[in-house]
Amino acid sequence: MIDGPDHLETVLDEGFVAPGPGPSAAVAAVLRAGSGGTEMLFIERAARTGDPWTGQIAFPGGRTDPGDPHSHGTAARETLEEIGLDLTRLRHLGRLSGQEGGPRGSRQRLAVTPHVCWLEGPPPELTLNYEVADALWVPVDRIADRRHHIDYEYPPLGSQLWPGIRLDERRVLWGLTLRMTEDLFTRLGRPLGLYSPGR
Repeated sequence: MIDGPDHLETVLDEGFVAPGPGPSAAVAAVLRAGSGGTEMLFIERAARTGDPWTGQIAFPGGRTDPGDPHSHGTAARETLEEIGLDLTRLRHLGRLSGQEGGPRGSRQRLAVTPHVCWLEGPPPELTLNYEVADALWVPVDRIADRRHHIDYEYPPLGSQLWPGIRLDERRVLWGLTLRMTEDLFTRLGRPLGLYSPGR
């Protein structure tokens, strides 16, 4: 489905995003060629009291600091802090569409820029900080496989169901990170069909 970094680069937006006047963040969608096909890196956020994203599946990244020169600088700094992976040593392929993030049910909003990077060679040893419980490489074929697409109930938000993808026996990709993933697959001509405006 993904023919490698050269193909990916053709469907992504170019360049970095300068810091804006409001709250912002940036994340990194890192891909590599695995033994069974292309894989994508996700993190499982640590369970922490008061964290609105506690335990969720995400891309590494975080909020912009005043010293960050641009969105890729934010993604690189945060990814290095969270999992010890240096994005400056990876091939930067481009950007996905910016997303509006923030805890559901609150008025907090921030502009999130997703960057896509390609890792050559075997997966490196990662060093997880206190914000990250685990890191996992997921085959993109699993993400595209509709047998793993589910309606997901996130307990802190009540009984409402959300589109999701079961990554393994206990972890589900949903919400903001799913919307970014949907954007990538749509650009590749393989829309997941899970996310629609208002969901």
